[in-house]
Amino acid sequence: METILLTRDQLAERWHISPLSLRNLASLGKGPAVTKIGARPLYRLADVEAYELAHRLTLGQPE
Repeated sequence: METILLTRDQLAERWHISPLSLRNLASLGKGPAVTKIGARPLYRLADVEAYELAHRLTLGQPE
């Protein structure tokens, strides 16, 4: 099985937020797990999807 990795810019585009917001989340220990290859932060698509599922809200549920 191939591991798909997203750059910070790709994940920011997916979530419609700035790359700086992702960096801030990571510095707070929040957000999906970050893998660093050299100095480059990368996000495994499987981790991103798991994070999205765990933080999904449905209408009518309290936040």
